[in-house]
Amino acid sequence: MKLTFLGTRGYIDPATDRHRRHTATLVSYRGRTLMIDCGADWRQEVWRVKPHALVITHAHPDHAFGLQDGAPCPVWATTESWQAMADWPIEERLRHTMAPRRREVIEGIGVEAFPVIHSRRAPAVGYRLDAGRVTVFYAPDVVWIEGRERAFDGVRCYIGDGASLDRSLVRKDKEGNLVGHTSVRTQLTWCRKEGVPEMIVTHCGEQIVGGDERKLGATLRQYAGERGVRACIAHDGMTRVLR
Repeated sequence: MKLTFLGTRGYIDPATDRHRRHTATLVSYRGRTLMIDCGADWRQEVWRVKPHALVITHAHPDHAFGLQDGAPCPVWATTESWQAMADWPIEERLRHTMAPRRREVIEGIGVEAFPVIHSRRAPAVGYRLDAGRVTVFYAPDVVWIEGRERAFDGVRCYIGDGASLDRSLVRKDKEGNLVGHTSVRTQLTWCRKEGVPEMIVTHCGEQIVGGDERKLGATLRQYAGERGVRACIAHDGMTRVLR
C-alpha cells in the first residue's frame, strides 16, 4: 500500500509550501488509486489527480466541496454526507453509499467506515483501510472513535487529526454534544492503548502550519516516544509505502 499525502492543511487561513492544500490522501495498491476527501481547493484539481474512486469522511467544505462541480470517478459517502451533497451535479451512477461498519472493497482496497465524534451538522467517519497485508486507520477530524478497539485492531499505522499537538479543541455545542478536535497527544495515547506502532499527523492546524515545524516535530517525537509510538507530521506531496 502506498500513501500519497496530496494535501495536509486543515480548514484554516494560514498556508505554507508544506501545507498548502486541504487534507486529501491518495491510497494506491496494484495500480489502482483511492482518494480520501476532496476539499474546496481540489475543485478543479481532482480532475488532474484522476483517482479511480473517492471516499468522503464528511461534508465539511475542506473535505467535500471539491465535488461541487461533479466528480471524475465513483464516489462513496455515508447517507448523511450524501444528504448534504444531494444537489451537486454528481452523476447518479457514480454515487455509492457507505454503510457504517460494513466493509466494502473499492478498487482492490478494503474500506470500512467507523463513526467518529466531530460535528453534529456534518457527521463524520474514519476509515479502516486494508490492502494485502497492511491495514491503516484514517481519521482527519476526530474527537472520539466509536468502536476504537476494533478500528485499530492489527493496524500498522494511524493517520490522525493534527489540529493541535497538545491542546484540546473539544467543546460542547448548544445541545451539549461534544464537537471539535482532540489533541495529537491524546491520539498517541490511543495508539499506545491499542498497540498501534505508528501515527502520521495530517489535517494540520495553525499550531503546526504557523509554527516552527522542526521544534514541533521534536515535541511530537517526545510525546510519541513516551508512549512507545513512532510519529511524524505529513506534508503536501509526502509519500509512504507500507509493506
